[in-house]
Amino acid sequence: MPEDEIEKLYYSIGEVGEIVDQEPHVLRYWEQEFEVLSPRKNRAGRRVYTEEDVATVERIRHLLKDEKYTIEGARQAIARRDVSTETASDLEDDLRALRSFLVELREQLKE
Repeated sequence: MPEDEIEKLYYSIGEVGEIVDQEPHVLRYWEQEFEVLSPRKNRAGRRVYTEEDVATVERIRHLLKDEKYTIEGARQAIARRDVSTETASDLEDDLRALRSFLVELREQLKE
């Protein structure tokens, strides 16, 4: 099987640095500044990044480098996104419950 077809579960800090075009020391600094970024460490004590961690790093890089946010501004933007994601999930649950109620009510009215 060609190496390109194998999906990696974990990435090293160097690989993530290459993906987002940042030096490893910058990624380590971002870990200190952003609570949402906390890659696990393996038994040897080296950082291992998941796909989710890589996506978080890409989002941070985009906010800081492309959108020109400050560290604090990027923190707030990420926090707003997390809150809106939770809100959307809650709304989705509420809509499902409402739909179930309406379907049940319709069935009762048919009887």
